[in-house]
Amino acid sequence: MKMMKAFGQGSAQGLGMFRTVVGVTTIGVLLGACTSPTYGTGKTAAEQLVDDLGNATSITGDQSKRNLKYGPRPGLVVPAQARAEQLTTPQQNMANRENNPQWVESPEETRERLRDEADANKNNPHYRSPLLAGNGTAGQMTESQKWEAFRKAKADAQGGSVVNAQRKFLTDPPAEYRSLPQDQLTDLGEPEQKKAKRRKKEAAVANTGKSWWNPFQ
Repeated sequence: MKMMKAFGQGSAQGLGMFRTVVGVTTIGVLLGACTSPTYGTGKTAAEQLVDDLGNATSITGDQSKRNLKYGPRPGLVVPAQARAEQLTTPQQNMANRENNPQWVESPEETRERLRDEADANKNNPHYRSPLLAGNGTAGQMTESQKWEAFRKAKADAQGGSVVNAQRKFLTDPPAEYRSLPQDQLTDLGEPEQKKAKRRKKEAAVANTGKSWWNPFQ
């Protein structure tokens, strides 16, 4: 009798604790649903989760979409034959050499064209490749071309060219700061002969404690 009474009291306490836990959990879920954002859908994240789970486990599915009827696709609207003849001809693509002879060919196309041209004239002793036009033997620059390239490089170093005179970035120094004075470019320094004589005089008087430039010592 005492055991049954104790068991009944324990069951009542366990049931009360279970109800308390369920109530606290329900209140927490409701409060979380009230404070959670809806992201413009009109439903909170918890409500949307419950709806998704309900739709996933539902056997009948969404009843509101069961009565939808889909009609066949309409046919294409084709213009009449009289109007079809009046349509403007589609414009051709001008970004190629077939439709636009003035289109600049790419380096790959130029290389392929010159290779095919050289292969076609490999047995022609009078054929000269355009790559060697104006150059010396085996594509080397002639003396006049070398001097011209040297003058151009020197003018670019002095800021004489328009491209070099312009500043590409704001952090680049001005052109006048990047060009060297003309006297420094033409100054060859002290001749080697004078330099050797000066070193010999300095070595001769190094152990005497006198200077060769001061005769009064």
